[in-house]
Amino acid sequence: MPLTVNEIFYSIQGESSYAGLPCVFIRLTGCNLRCRYCDTRYAYTEGISMELGDVITAVTSFPCRLVEITGGEPLLQKETPELVYQLLEQRFRVLLETNGSLDCRAIDPRCIKIMDIKCPSSGESEHNRLENLYCLSAHDEIKCVLATRKDYEFARALIPRIRTATPCSSILFSPVRGLLDPALLAAWILDDGLPVRLNLQLHKIIWPDRTRGV
Repeated sequence: MPLTVNEIFYSIQGESSYAGLPCVFIRLTGCNLRCRYCDTRYAYTEGISMELGDVITAVTSFPCRLVEITGGEPLLQKETPELVYQLLEQRFRVLLETNGSLDCRAIDPRCIKIMDIKCPSSGESEHNRLENLYCLSAHDEIKCVLATRKDYEFARALIPRIRTATPCSSILFSPVRGLLDPALLAAWILDDGLPVRLNLQLHKIIWPDRTRGV
């Protein structure tokens, strides 16, 4: 079965602990959530049908071995686990960004999962599937996107549960651009001595006027 693909592009990885590295992005179409601050609404419905082999051919045309599968929500498409597997078999390092609301157990454990935990300002925090914490590996990452102090306190309160449930040690706190001052978030993290990584959207700093292909 084909995949519905919104865009495939080569850019700088802007989020996660891989930020700053060249990366090929496969943005799949469709999302089951509607976060208030979403910056990729164009991926809700826009896309073209592509066979898995054609997607891999497009990826291999770029001089890069780091690939991120994103969306939308990539786990909505039942072909995504096979795409992950095929890329891994061709010795790509594969990142998969997921909104954390769907079961991620079908994803090859070699894949590096970047799982969101939705905070209250998203309007979607009731859809967090925290059972996913138990299927994360040490190399996976958890991301909390924050727009308010309430979001920060919500995410801070989850840290003990995260530490208990998973060997994953990379917790990212990312401020919504234009809604939460990174300096203020940094101050909160330092005041509380939190073992988290302040995660700025590097691609938006480099290309502030681009809305696609970043």
